[in-house]
Formats: sequence, structure tokens, C-alpha cells
Amino acid sequence: MQHRQPAHLEPCGSWLASDWGVSVNPNARCAAAIAGKPAPTGSRVWRLFVFCIVLLLSACASHAPLPAGNPTLPLPLQLHIEREQAGQRQDWLLVIQREGPGIRWSMMDPLGIPLARQQLIDRQWQADGLLPPNPEARELFAALLFALTPSGELLRNYPAAVQQGQQRSLPARWNVRYAQPSSFELNLPQGPHYRVSPLSESTP
Repeated sequence: MQHRQPAHLEPCGSWLASDWGVSVNPNARCAAAIAGKPAPTGSRVWRLFVFCIVLLLSACASHAPLPAGNPTLPLPLQLHIEREQAGQRQDWLLVIQREGPGIRWSMMDPLGIPLARQQLIDRQWQADGLLPPNPEARELFAALLFALTPSGELLRNYPAAVQQGQQRSLPARWNVRYAQPSSFELNLPQGPHYRVSPLSESTP
């Protein structure tokens, strides 16, 4: 008699639930997933164990790096984000401001429709409002934090960073090329490509 697989199994180590304030324990999930299988053979346990480990490593690798401390930012900032990928272009508006103990990031389209809202408090992203999780926006916000960190504070906050002239990078993650401190191009290895400029200097 064959045992049916559960109809739905959340990925072990998923971090997206944190956007809704839910605590996730990846190890407990994997253990529960293994324990929930009816009398599996040794090879099945091993395959499930390897599957969970791969998912855990993927989740960890997907977390965008954050600075070791709070870099000095000239807040509030209003930025024009021009996103390009596969020949498609989008314009976004981003407002970065200090709010209480954290930094609030609010992104919208040119019509003012909210696309993503996050707060960075104690090196943790927290959802701000009821918008659904937006992994690309969170990656973008983390990359902008890296790009906007003053040169004198870069290595203290990002020990793996490389800075040469008007360029800086976090190897295998982000590459930034500056025209001005708040005007730059931001590239991710697999895309997309962003152009960032102060809102007053841009025309969405």
C-alpha cells in the first residue's frame, strides 16, 4: 500500500512568513516533516533530510546582507528608481525616512500606488502595513542601503565590500557605479538593472 504525500508542505526554512510577524523555526519544520512521514525507509529519511538542508541553505543565501551597524544616511531621501530587465522599463518612487528606532522604506509607482513598505529595525526587516511580501523590493532596499553607506563607513559595516574609485561591490551580490553620491547604477548578477537618482533630478 502506498502512502500518500501531504497535499501541501511549506519549504523548510522559509523566511517569508516573517513579513507577517510570524516566527519561523526551520529546524522544527524539517523535524516535523520527517516525523510526519509514516514509517519511512532509511533512504527516504536521508533524501528528505538532504532536501531540507538544501532548502535551508537556499533560504540563508537569499537573505540580503545588512550592515553591521547603522550607516549615516542623509534622511529623509526621495529617490527615482528606474528598473530595466529584458528590455522592459519601470519607474518607481522611493521615500526613505527615519521613524522611531528604525528606517522606513516606502516604494510606489508614478501614480502613487504603494508597491512595498518595510521598516528596518535592529537589523531586521519588518512589514509596514498590509502589503504582501515583496522579495525583490527587500533585496533592492538592502542594496540601496549598501550603495548609500558613506565611503568612510563602508568596510566597518560591510567587511567583504570592495571599493575602487567611483565603483563599489559586494562580490557575487551587488555592483554600484556612481555619478554622484545619490546618483548611481546598481546591478545584480542575474538582473535587474537599476538607475537611481534624487527625485528632484529625475522625470519619471
